[in-house]
Amino acid sequence: MDVWQLVLVGLVMLLGLVGVLTPGVPGQAIVWAAVLWWALSDVSRAAWVVLMAATALLLVNQALRPLLPSRRPGRAGAPRRTLAVGGAWAVAGFFVLPVVGGVVGFVGGVYGAERHRLGGHGNGWGATRAVLRGPGLPLLVELYACLLAVAAWLVVLVAR
Repeated sequence: MDVWQLVLVGLVMLLGLVGVLTPGVPGQAIVWAAVLWWALSDVSRAAWVVLMAATALLLVNQALRPLLPSRRPGRAGAPRRTLAVGGAWAVAGFFVLPVVGGVVGFVGGVYGAERHRLGGHGNGWGATRAVLRGPGLPLLVELYACLLAVAAWLVVLVAR
């Protein structure tokens, strides 16, 4: 697989991560399709292991989805923009501070957006807790599953 194909696979994965944050877009399926495309083009053992791990992880995430609260942000009183900001910070945090940074980035992004929207620490923190109890948790779980699949792909690419 040449460099341009790897760049395209990475862009499709990024599109999938954005799709997780966008209602109605199957972000997990897009990330999985990108991993499948890469594994079919790069027939190494590591590529197939990443594909199997990503498939298992995303299927487990789909199975857990009914056990989590609804992803509709209206119940928590927060706009969709708050979840988008939290998700963007989670993606950035995941790669700045591997694995743990995603949670820190998500909570920090949601808190920052809510504090800005509501105008104070107390109101912002209360709204952040409400978002995390409601639509934030399922979004974070789905985003983390996709981020782990992308991270596995990146680890295999860097290890070569």
